[in-house]
Amino acid sequence: MNIGEFNLNKGRMMGWIATRTIDLPKLGLRPVESQNELAPAYEILALNVGDRWVQVGALWEAIAKKTGEVFLQGNVDDPCMPEALPIALFGNDAEGYRVAWRRPERRDDFGPAVRTPRGDAPSSRGDDYGFGGSTADEHGGLTTDTAAADLDDEVAF
Repeated sequence: MNIGEFNLNKGRMMGWIATRTIDLPKLGLRPVESQNELAPAYEILALNVGDRWVQVGALWEAIAKKTGEVFLQGNVDDPCMPEALPIALFGNDAEGYRVAWRRPERRDDFGPAVRTPRGDAPSSRGDDYGFGGSTADEHGGLTTDTAAADLDDEVAF
């Protein structure tokens, strides 16, 4: 989704980013001069309420795996924002850049949504989902097998 643009204006790369809840009408890209290969290509600057330029992000060069296209990627962040806004800039200095945004895919902390039975899982169903076997019988009561019989009723503090 395109949410802004940057264009060369009097020798400076100036632009804007706008979403439903964010409006950054005056942004600048300042090239970073560094010998460090991990340094960003640009700092993203914004005017604050005191009319001073402050850094609100950085952009690094990246290469698209499928097309080989070179683009810029990074984040816009500020303490007033609930989380950083990941962005990518496509284009070039001469023709300008369009700013794209994409929601990062959330990681599934419990593994994939589709589960397959595990060969020698301790669960009677064969699908322990990484939490170990059940101590409940088919009616929801505590089983009396040896694994369940070893459970302590008290928790030591």
